[in-house]
Amino acid sequence: MNLPKVIADLTQAQNNFDSHAYANCFAETAVVFDEGKTHQGKTAIEQWIKKANEEYQTVMEPIEYLPAEEILKAEVSGNFPGSPIVLAYHLMIKDNLIQSLKITG
Repeated sequence: MNLPKVIADLTQAQNNFDSHAYANCFAETAVVFDEGKTHQGKTAIEQWIKKANEEYQTVMEPIEYLPAEEILKAEVSGNFPGSPIVLAYHLMIKDNLIQSLKITG
């Protein structure tokens, strides 16, 4: 699958449980929406993903990328009920950085 570099980097960071590298895929003022919560800015995003990695040990396997909509569908597995599941990552990418990310089931 031909993914934009920032999405490939995000996937690799997630699968390595590297919260710092994950956060570096985002713009300074980026926003993440996940599980009904909003995380604003790189520092908050890094804290969110670090906590999620510790709790769920989530890995993701991209299964489809829709470039026109900037949606990545990935099979996500980890220590959570119902694992594995397919999630949709709704992205806004500008200047090779993620400006916003909304994760939906």
